[in-house]
Amino acid sequence: MTKKTLKSQGERTVMGFDFGTKSIGIAIGQELTGSASSLKAVKAQDGIPNWDHIAVQVKEWQPDLIVVGLPLNMDGTSQEVTFKAKKFANRLHNHYGIAVHTQDERLTTADAKARLFERGGYKNLGKGNVDNMSAVIILESFFEASYGE
Repeated sequence: MTKKTLKSQGERTVMGFDFGTKSIGIAIGQELTGSASSLKAVKAQDGIPNWDHIAVQVKEWQPDLIVVGLPLNMDGTSQEVTFKAKKFANRLHNHYGIAVHTQDERLTTADAKARLFERGGYKNLGKGNVDNMSAVIILESFFEASYGE
């Protein structure tokens, strides 16, 4: 992968991941607008995706930054999947040499289901749709937190 010129905060293209052990949602967003759109969910086996499918998305969108949702308990403590998500984040960084941040993702699944239901009822609540919408919400919350700094 070729080195890109570094963009300053506020101008970067950011790829978001909603990590799961069976499915990983992917979204792409722009810091400038603070908006994100869902891409394609990738199936995983015990949290291990087909890296070729992720490579296709990374190559197409060429993100300047990657954000991985960090699944925490409601009290903010780690759970088993928290460590798997951190491992996934480290692997993304090692595979692509792109900076990776983690973002608290508590309640994103509930929020994602509510948004999807509003847009299309129960038929819109497929697993891939929920994971992708969760990735969008993770990116949006990352942008909101970044603007607050």
